Amino acid sequence: MLVERGMQVMNVEVVGEAYAIASNYLRRTGAIPDSLVTSERLMEIIVQMFQRGEFNKLRLANKAIAKYQAQLA
Repeated sequence: MLVERGMQVMNVEVVGEAYAIASNYLRRTGAIPDSLVTSERLMEIIVQMFQRGEFNKLRLANKAIAKYQAQLA
């Protein structure tokens, strides 16, 4: 599904799937709490990368994981 946000169109499925992959990994490693609450920071990272032109869900997830972990360190 495509959602229009101002002048940009966002593919919600790609962003959602990338978030699911990244959050699952980060929960398993203990980097984010094991709860159903969305990590706003992780979602922000993924959306920013998507807006910059990264549309592959696996690359989005992997880059988001690396960036999130780097910010924790």
